[in-house]
Parts: sequence; structure tokens; C-alpha cells
Amino acid sequence: MFTSSSFDKTLKVWDTNTLQTADVFNFEETVYCHHMSPVATKHCLVAGHRQEVLAVSWSPRYEYILATASADSRVKLWDVRRASGCLITLDQYNGKKSQAVESANTAHNGKVNGLCFTTDGLHLLTVGTDNRMRLWNSSSGENTLVNYGKVCNNSRKGLKFTVSCGCSLEFVFVPYGSTIAVYTIYSGERISMLKGHYKSVDCCVFQSHFQELYSCSRDCNILAWVPSLYEPVPDDEITTKSQLNPAFEDAWSSSDEEG
Repeated sequence: MFTSSSFDKTLKVWDTNTLQTADVFNFEETVYCHHMSPVATKHCLVAGHRQEVLAVSWSPRYEYILATASADSRVKLWDVRRASGCLITLDQYNGKKSQAVESANTAHNGKVNGLCFTTDGLHLLTVGTDNRMRLWNSSSGENTLVNYGKVCNNSRKGLKFTVSCGCSLEFVFVPYGSTIAVYTIYSGERISMLKGHYKSVDCCVFQSHFQELYSCSRDCNILAWVPSLYEPVPDDEITTKSQLNPAFEDAWSSSDEEG
């Protein structure tokens, strides 16, 4: 089974065996995004922004925690067991410019149209139309101030990006025009640009079981990306020792190599 949502104000549940809809949910307003919790057995959706909610994500660590991103420049964390309001409204300045009222907090200087928890759920990544990506502590709401540089974001609707799982380093894959930018999450370094699409990429998903990345684009193609074990070495720099892709490097070395 899988689900899809659309600007036609519906959310559909699909049967993968028959490729037919098993159920259809109709809404009164436009559905910009949806997300099913990977850990919860019972949950509900929450709305609480002044403008349209462009991205939602359930915590992979705590089944009742939901993150939402909106066109009002805000990112909110919710505990869906509480009806009183959100837990935190993230502040890009960590309280230095908006100490008076939490409702004045903004996560970006533009629409926030993408968010994604890290695999362990301890951090939250957000992207906005201000061409910035930010890494947050999901417990305290603190902006960790990791600098990813300019992250081109021309999408005016939800932007689906993803993080790796099972690699020696943790990576984030972000649609970047017609390419996909690959960053190390905690250092902010951009290590690669994946080129294959002909038009803007809107979505990418990482499949941990096969260590594959899937991306879809406005060129109407879905591409599957597989990691290369070894980095290509230019002909004029051929060495006896192959250059192992950083994603597959071990954090240890044998005593023979050290000697």
C-alpha cells in the first residue's frame, strides 16, 4: 500500500498489487502534503499556521511529535496529544531578535517548503525559498548554525528531500534545480551534484534496504541512483590504491596499514 495527495483536494490509498485506489479521502481545502508516521499506530493531523502548510513530517523517534512547515516562514513542532497549541516555534536567531513573543519567531526569511528529520530523530532539517537550509535540535528547537551555503530553491510548493541511512557518514539529498545536491549533514559540506534530469527535480526518497536514491522531476522521469563504491580517478593521477567513496569508508584501519 502507498498513499498520494493532490491539489484536487484528495488523499488516496493505493493497492500496489492491482495499482487501483483502495480508498479516497476528500478535503475541503487544497492538500499540499502529507506524511505517515513510521513509528505510530494511531495519529491525527494538525494545522496551526496563518498560511498554507507546505510540508509535514512525523518524528521517527517519538510517535506523537509532528513537524510542520508553512508559507508564513514558520516551522512548528507539535505533540498531537495536546490540544492547547504547538510545543515550539523554531527561531532562526535562537531568541536573540525575538525575545518578546514566540509567535514572532521565523525559521526562514521566506516560505518554508521542505523539512525532514534525521534518521535518529534528534535533528530536523528545513529548506526555504530564501535559498537556505538549516539544521535544528529537535528537542530544544535550537538552530545549530551549520552553514550549507546557498541552497537553490525555486519551488513555490512543497519540496521533498531526504537523508541517508546506513552510511558511514550521514548525507542529505536536496533537489537543486535539475540536479540533486548531496551534503554531509553535520559539517554542511557539499560533496556532490547528481546530474541526470532535464527539468526541475521536485522530490527524492532514500531506500535504506537497497542503499538507493529515487528522484522525480518535471521531465516526467523517475531515476534510481546507486552508490559507486570507488571514486573515478583521472588518467594522469592513477595510483596503486583506489579512492574509496567516502560513504563507504570504515572508521578503522588494520595494524598493517598503520605500520
